[in-house]
Amino acid sequence: MHIVGVIDLMGGVVVRAIAGRREAYQPLPQSAPLAVAEALLALGVRELYVADLDAIAGAEPTWHILESLLTLSVPLWVDAGVRNPERGVLLAQRGVERVVVGLESVPDPETLARLVELLGDRLVFSLDLREGRPLGGWPMADPFAIAEEAIRLGVRRILVLDLARVGVGGGPGTADLCARLASLPGIEVSAGGGVRGRADLEQLRSLGVESALVASALHDGRLTPEDVAEFRS
Repeated sequence: MHIVGVIDLMGGVVVRAIAGRREAYQPLPQSAPLAVAEALLALGVRELYVADLDAIAGAEPTWHILESLLTLSVPLWVDAGVRNPERGVLLAQRGVERVVVGLESVPDPETLARLVELLGDRLVFSLDLREGRPLGGWPMADPFAIAEEAIRLGVRRILVLDLARVGVGGGPGTADLCARLASLPGIEVSAGGGVRGRADLEQLRSLGVESALVASALHDGRLTPEDVAEFRS
């Protein structure tokens, strides 16, 4: 398992995410996106996850910031509010390694199926939750049932992300769901939201999770370069 450093963008700067309450997000003390990315890379992180919160809310992606981050030549995961195949393809054409398609954004299974057809394994399906309940407008209320449908449509990479857990120091809280998904053959599972430190990472690794998205624990120094190197190895 390895650590993916998280950059939450809003209004052109990096903000601290708290429980998915985007109206309450505040800029980090050092909030320039490229500077934050370079600081994460200095800790030994080798992949970055970018949540373009304005794009998720309906705006155009902040292309100039994404392009500056792409100059760092590390794999980028980007959630930029993919609601249609055109935006997903455009992100891939710009050089995004993993195009994150969020349950919060993608309107229906049919659109996801078309995105899988166009993007293949570059697509990461983000199973967006709030306190364990799925976000978005899909008809299924059970997260595992949604994941099964995504897998039936060809998804092979699933990110389990509970927004209520982000930045509040309560742990990921998705262990059972992650374990069920990781037990499925050929499915790569990642987890985000609530990672406090080594103990949470060790638990996720024991469940078969392959990547952990981490923000606050890196920004606050609760995870050291030595920790990052250990999990990367």
